[in-house]
Amino acid sequence: MYQISNFTENDDVNVLVEFGAFKVIEWKRDLSVTESSAITAYFASEMNVRRRQVICDLSQAPITVQAGAMQWSVGNVNTNTGVKGAGDFFGKALRGSVTGESAIKPEYEGTGLLVLEPTYRYIIVLDVADWGNSIVLDDGLFLACYSSLQHKAVMRSNISSAVAGNEGLFNLGIQGYGALCLESPCPKEELIEVTLDNDELKVDGNMALAWSGSLSFTVERSGKSLIGSAASGEGLVNVYRGTGKVLLAPTTY
Repeated sequence: MYQISNFTENDDVNVLVEFGAFKVIEWKRDLSVTESSAITAYFASEMNVRRRQVICDLSQAPITVQAGAMQWSVGNVNTNTGVKGAGDFFGKALRGSVTGESAIKPEYEGTGLLVLEPTYRYIIVLDVADWGNSIVLDDGLFLACYSSLQHKAVMRSNISSAVAGNEGLFNLGIQGYGALCLESPCPKEELIEVTLDNDELKVDGNMALAWSGSLSFTVERSGKSLIGSAASGEGLVNVYRGTGKVLLAPTTY
């Protein structure tokens, strides 16, 4: 048996989200400061620049995390690479090379607690079922998810988009039932959710954090011709078509 004191019940800690096996906490202020850093720490806290962490209750579900994200664990916690053989390793290595994600994401299971490294980014917890059981992520946002969820590389609808839009050709797709944690560049309160019903969304810039796997994603000229695109001053835009949802940041990140 174990007992944890002065952690989530600390008066300097806020519990932001509790969903399934995930609990997201936020440290209201940084007390580990010196006289030279106190002013910076004070204004950082006032402007919502705070340390945040994810606590995973493994008794509710096994968890897969980004490589290097684990800070500490307590109790009955077992870890493995999630690799089921040479073919599986090759597939994960290939997916990691094309999506920019870590090839091997460790899986943790048991009945204890797993605490992830603190981050100053904003942690967003999503239920993949709310996205039609399939969601596609922009590069570098994945933090953790239920191990029951499947990972795959999702290819753009048009190959030329990789070069034309200065974007990668593949994104990380997550499929199945379970919860997912993202490291977002902006807080949930500022995120814009656009729901499409057999329609299209055009975005000028890298603003989409995630979108439904049911949507097609291309990079296209904003006008029907090169002259029209130049005249509009926009050039190339990211286009999402079909039925599903898109999660947008308020500005390019």
